[in-house]
Amino acid sequence: MTDHEIMHFVVGSVMTNCYVIANKGSGECLVVDPGGSGAALADKIREAGYKPVAILTTHGHFDHWDGVEALKAAFDHDIPVYIHEKDRETLGDPMLNVSGLFGVGNRTYKADVFVKDDEILHLAGFEIKVIFTPGHTAGGCCYYFPEEGLLFSGDTLFCQSVGRTDMPGGSMSALVASVRDRLFVLPDETQVFPGHNETTTIGFEKENNYYV
Repeated sequence: MTDHEIMHFVVGSVMTNCYVIANKGSGECLVVDPGGSGAALADKIREAGYKPVAILTTHGHFDHWDGVEALKAAFDHDIPVYIHEKDRETLGDPMLNVSGLFGVGNRTYKADVFVKDDEILHLAGFEIKVIFTPGHTAGGCCYYFPEEGLLFSGDTLFCQSVGRTDMPGGSMSALVASVRDRLFVLPDETQVFPGHNETTTIGFEKENNYYV
């Protein structure tokens, strides 16, 4: 297991959880869902002495993307942005990324790397499995760190809840299937870091999540 640190920030207009997971040995880090305050996030990362090498996004909604460009611009090296291939359309459509629906302006975004289901990423010294979990959006995904026992679940799984499915691209049946078939098969002790609200574990959600 890689010696790591997780930094948690609440960003943007709808209080989105952004996480920085750092490899304490190499000083490299990954940023998950920088949904706002990109420049301030960059300052916090620098203060901690870490170097971001990738941005992992769980889906294409504006509240998980609004800090991306400012974060990237704050560093003098390239920081590629990852998203599941099925959310490519979401990024480019203000109705699908819901910036148009939430009245924050019609925004579009661009990713650098489009990942696939079950793809294994090797970034910042971590092994990361991409788990495709549609339902909140057509291309929602989670990032699972098996050696560290960590899951960044975006808006698929919350503590005692699940993500909304009443927006374009949403499907409650698909979301429930994603949680049951893809996430609840992970070890019970897996720590879950969701896109909103507090952290939880897979075991706790299997016992207490009303929606699933």
